[in-house]
Amino acid sequence: MRRAALGFRMHSGWGVLVAVAGDADSVEVIERKSIVIIDATIPRDKQPYHHAANLELREAAAYIAKLTALSERLALAAVERVLKDLHGRNYRIAGAALLLASGRPLPSLAKILLSHPLIHTAEGEFFRSAVKSTCDRLKIPVSSIREQELGERANAAFGNAAEAVQSRISTVGSSIGPPWTKDHKAAALAALMVLA
Repeated sequence: MRRAALGFRMHSGWGVLVAVAGDADSVEVIERKSIVIIDATIPRDKQPYHHAANLELREAAAYIAKLTALSERLALAAVERVLKDLHGRNYRIAGAALLLASGRPLPSLAKILLSHPLIHTAEGEFFRSAVKSTCDRLKIPVSSIREQELGERANAAFGNAAEAVQSRISTVGSSIGPPWTKDHKAAALAALMVLA
């Protein structure tokens, strides 16, 4: 089986998953998907902390716990489908990379709900945590990489070849077709670092 790695770039309720194989000289994008980890039938599911801010603290905690379990189930199902497909194509996942925003620890729920900027931070972390939990359950080692450190980490992983690697990843979209957005490119670069 060939080694491959996953890269994730999450947003509110959805994210990009990119699977890569190869190395710095020959990166191969073997899968890319948008994964949805919310239930669209649940109102306000996309912004759980915004809704929780309107609830009593105890009710807010229960609501967040309920949506956490749901998002984790949806993330698990989405990643399992990708793994099954890749396994059938003779790929073994060696690890995953999860792109982070600031990566700073969050305060208590009570403090989060009193601060609109912290509510946004918590929501970003909420969806990244669902993916991290999924990888942990599937025994896939996860490397968390702050987006602002992606270039620096690429330089450390690939040395003098870092610029060429980033160029290859940027242009791979012309051979595989759209979509090939900034999210896809960042997730692919992070995943390739896992293989390096």
